[in-house]
Amino acid sequence: MLDTSKEADMGDAARLRAKAISKAGGLDKALADGVIDDMVEVSLSEGLVLGLLRQGVRKYFAIFGHGSTDLGEVLRIYDEEGVTRTVNCRNEVEMAHAATALSWQYGETCAVVTSIGPGALQAMAGSLAAASNGVGVYHIYGDETTQGEGYNMQQIPKEQQGLFGQIGALMGQSYVLHTPGALRDCMRRGTACVHHPYKAGPYYVLLPLNTQPQLTQVNLATLPGALTVPATAPADDIAYADALDRLAASKRPVIKAGGGTRGHDDVVRQLAERIGAVVVQSPGSTGVLPDAHPQNMHVGGSKGSISGNYAMDNADLLIAMGTRAVCQADCSGVGYPNAQAVININGDLSDLMHYANTVGLPGDISAVTSKLLEQMTGSNSIDPAARSDWLDACAAQKQAWIRFKAERFAAEPIADEAWGRDVLTQPLAIKIAADHAAALDAAKFFDAGDVQANGFQVVEDNRTGDTYTETGASYMGFSVSALLASGAADEPRYGVAFTGDGSFMMNPQILIDGVEHGVKGMIVLFDNRRMAAITGLQQAQYGEEFRTNDQVPVDYVQMASSVAGVKAVFAGYDQDSLRRALDEAGQHDGLSLVHVPVYAGTDAIGGMGAYGSWNVGNWVGDVQARYLKQKI
Repeated sequence: MLDTSKEADMGDAARLRAKAISKAGGLDKALADGVIDDMVEVSLSEGLVLGLLRQGVRKYFAIFGHGSTDLGEVLRIYDEEGVTRTVNCRNEVEMAHAATALSWQYGETCAVVTSIGPGALQAMAGSLAAASNGVGVYHIYGDETTQGEGYNMQQIPKEQQGLFGQIGALMGQSYVLHTPGALRDCMRRGTACVHHPYKAGPYYVLLPLNTQPQLTQVNLATLPGALTVPATAPADDIAYADALDRLAASKRPVIKAGGGTRGHDDVVRQLAERIGAVVVQSPGSTGVLPDAHPQNMHVGGSKGSISGNYAMDNADLLIAMGTRAVCQADCSGVGYPNAQAVININGDLSDLMHYANTVGLPGDISAVTSKLLEQMTGSNSIDPAARSDWLDACAAQKQAWIRFKAERFAAEPIADEAWGRDVLTQPLAIKIAADHAAALDAAKFFDAGDVQANGFQVVEDNRTGDTYTETGASYMGFSVSALLASGAADEPRYGVAFTGDGSFMMNPQILIDGVEHGVKGMIVLFDNRRMAAITGLQQAQYGEEFRTNDQVPVDYVQMASSVAGVKAVFAGYDQDSLRRALDEAGQHDGLSLVHVPVYAGTDAIGGMGAYGSWNVGNWVGDVQARYLKQKI
């Protein structure tokens, strides 16, 4: 029998530390008060938990496997003493999305824990959402042992060292804790990644099975806290002078507000009003300018809108703010055919100089824009009144978009082949659900696919933070999984997940995990019995659909109702019944689901349309030929 006395002693010491940290109100306070020593001998697993506490990370989404039992034991002790909170989940993709949402929506950096093998690969796949949207999350995976005694179960069966660490390095930043003494360096690099001010992302920590329980000396006072850096802006005036020259020469400026402008709402508005520019939003920045603001042209891009794409098509100057020029946001590089120059405000240098003929203003968006506005003080060369014709032309297009939306929102139910009867159109159903979410002051989460595409064209936000649409990776199942974040947040906000039938079935585990962890929110499931976004592409490009639907009806109300604690309601087939269903579901003190049959087909009134270009399918040749002719 193994001698466990040493392990028991270490467990007692860990509990004493956890008690002291809890009583002091945090690790930093415990160190400052001297209730725990700076120098401690701990297992690598406990050292990692302490290192993460120094950075404010105290919440874990976990599926424990054979590769993470030692870390799990440390978390058990720290959970019991109220220092950490571990949220057990049923799917690694789901918990990666939940962790992303907790960091993205609430600003609470957290960690995902699983083993290597299928679990790690699933969590790593889910981390695409964090990577694509610039969200910092720790991913901690158990790993193969370091002594090479033979294959470890679930490692990649290849005669090569540290393969999961290499995969993590390809996905983002990774660190294999081959040596327990490297903990400080691991934590230093970790916070530089997950707390990066402009381009945060997932950080993968690989914990070999045999190094987790190894004892190591740690100086807690030297473990790095969360990275904080002051807002920066260019120090010299040359780049600002160049930008002002381009602004003065422009007659039709457009601001493209990317996802990086979230939270910088005020300076975006100030700049637009000061220079007489219109603002086009990305799907991830809706609300950066109030919906009714006359200079808000709504979304623009491959789907876009009448007004947003008009502004992009006709602008002679692009002012790119916090955007990485993803294909759907700038129509695969051909979204600004008349633009002669670019002013780019971005903290990331590679994104800063993406376009040709660019004046780059690197740094924090608010700091840079504020200084740019200061440079304009007293200047008569940049007169917003001189751009009244441009603003009027764009305003006319915005009115056309408003009329277009009104027609869609007034649509009667349409006969649908799959349902065998008249059902609501998806834009109208989304509009009704979005209005209901606004009445609840709820956060809206949109899943990938047709629901997402129609959603960012429909929503009418007046501030950032009311809508989260995962367009970076377009990950099916993100929105429903994101609801789990509210079950872990310090100050949870009611959330409404807008999902399609295909996306929901990617992560239905939320029905169980949401109840288990006290989620209060609603899933609105728009069921068109197909992958309508791809069907639409197939029909637009080749005139035929192929293998994007099935003939299997699903009773989602019965499915959801089988989980104790979930309130499931069928929405019926008309506006009034949908509103009643939303009201009934919203009154439930927990997780609810509303099943909404919606139309899919070629009737134009059933969708919001597409207004831009995209370098896919049989459009490739045309888009690439046009790209060569761009001035930017």
